[in-house]
Amino acid sequence: MIDLPGLGEDELRRRIRALTGADEGERVAALLAEADAALGDGATITATAAGLIEAIRGKQRYRAGINALLAEYSLSSREGVVLMCLAEALLRVPDRLTADRLIRDKLGGGDWRAHVGNSQSLFVNASAWGLLLTGKVVRLREEDTESAWRMLRQTVGRAGEPAIRAAMRLAMKIMGTQFVLDTDIAAALDKAREWEERGYRYSYDMLGEGARTSADAHEHFLAYRGAIDAIGRRAGAAAPVAAPGVSVKLSALHPRFELAQAERVRAELVPRVLELAVAARAHNIGLTIDAEEAERLDITLEVFEAVYRDPQLTGWEGLGLVVQSYLKAAPAVIDWLVALATHHERRIMVRLVKGAYWDAEIKHAQTIGLARYPVYTRKSSTDLAYLVCAARLLARRERLYPQFATHNAHSAAAVLALAGATGDFEFQRLHGMGEELYEELVEQRGVPVPVRIYAPVGVHRELLAYLVRRLLENGANSSFVHNLADDALASTTLAADPRAKLRALALRQPRHRAAPGAVRHRARQRPRRGPARLRGAARLRGRHGGLGRERGATGLHGRPGLHPRGQSRRPPRGAGPLPPEQRA
Repeated sequence: MIDLPGLGEDELRRRIRALTGADEGERVAALLAEADAALGDGATITATAAGLIEAIRGKQRYRAGINALLAEYSLSSREGVVLMCLAEALLRVPDRLTADRLIRDKLGGGDWRAHVGNSQSLFVNASAWGLLLTGKVVRLREEDTESAWRMLRQTVGRAGEPAIRAAMRLAMKIMGTQFVLDTDIAAALDKAREWEERGYRYSYDMLGEGARTSADAHEHFLAYRGAIDAIGRRAGAAAPVAAPGVSVKLSALHPRFELAQAERVRAELVPRVLELAVAARAHNIGLTIDAEEAERLDITLEVFEAVYRDPQLTGWEGLGLVVQSYLKAAPAVIDWLVALATHHERRIMVRLVKGAYWDAEIKHAQTIGLARYPVYTRKSSTDLAYLVCAARLLARRERLYPQFATHNAHSAAAVLALAGATGDFEFQRLHGMGEELYEELVEQRGVPVPVRIYAPVGVHRELLAYLVRRLLENGANSSFVHNLADDALASTTLAADPRAKLRALALRQPRHRAAPGAVRHRARQRPRRGPARLRGAARLRGRHGGLGRERGATGLHGRPGLHPRGQSRRPPRGAGPLPPEQRA
């Protein structure tokens, strides 16, 4: 019988819970003070980041493919939104007739002609011409005016929508190869050799959303177990930090991974994770527990601690945890990990990310009427928190092995400045993204820091949520990857210190700043319904990007702009309206 701790009641765990509902203004003020002490004025960091941006933009290869497509069809354009919605929806439509009707409804209204010739990328222009022709086919069929065209319309329509449907599905598969390494772990390991020979490391993630049944959880467990064995047979590394690793999602391993089911989670989930950790130790590779929504943070720490302290893992330094900097409690989580590692006298691998569930967190907090959001409502606040967390990780490298996952040039430059002359940490990037940044840093400038590629592996049916999440994150207006492809945005502006952005925002007076009492009073009124509510909710759509947990977000149906009818979209009681930066 495994001896499991109860829910942590020590001071650090209580602080984590308290910070989850902390006042955002107070948290940002504390972060600013801590960042100022660690980074100074940051002028050198900004200059380094601007130089990296200019070098990346100068690479001809960056002008093609997915980068150009994200720049042309961003979420700020109507056509970009249509493409995201259509791509997400088509993969879930069960029959062809409904798919064809969806195509006719969505593609007919876009101004695709405006995108033809805007980009030098053949990929983008081919897409624009195809969508332009598609739009004409769809509109012709819907026009019921000239009877002479009726037969032609019917013929073109029958040939058109099935062809469009097939093309869209093929396009999703093609785009899927941009973000997913391969369909099975053996093929993925073969593909990874090219980058491994160039000095890169890998962390593999078996795609699959949260388990809904025990059968789903068992299937995911077998996938993780098989991946560990396959990777371990090829690894041959002397230490887990230098070896390839596996990332596991706890909600994929248990259908009721939630705090309300803590006793069941202790009894059923902890042994499964421990078995995976023991297998990883046998192969001397790393095993990282991925981050999920804020409401699962406490139970995640509970499972992690139970596995970490098990005697079967004594002395092994291959177990890791993901920390999301957009959580107000993130610095306290790092302090808790330091205390845990110090008590057991061995290191913990910590992957620091920006966060992947922002839209879902905002919507959930509004739905249940929390007093405050558990995450920062400004992208610049998240970026600032990332720097503060990075400084804390680097200051405790004797107990933690920092893994900085980012595609942001300023974040990377800041990490290098904070690290000083000593190493003993690594960068991480997503498969299919951030290549130019780290090629410039490591291969061109010779920065002696390892880079690990986070590589999802899975079949097409598991691709949907992950792929749409990547497109949403990097097509958002606040996304560094999206703005990097916009030459109209100066490199110095894109490389700006988040502290400067936040201090500039503090000088503005937000519109309609309501008193907490007034917000509570409105929250008791009957929720608004209909078009007015939907128009208001649209202001929250897709404004936060970042690198983070790579599965499990809710896709387009988890976005705040698409609430079910009758569900209130008001901010949490006492929180006031969202700040101007989060308004469209």
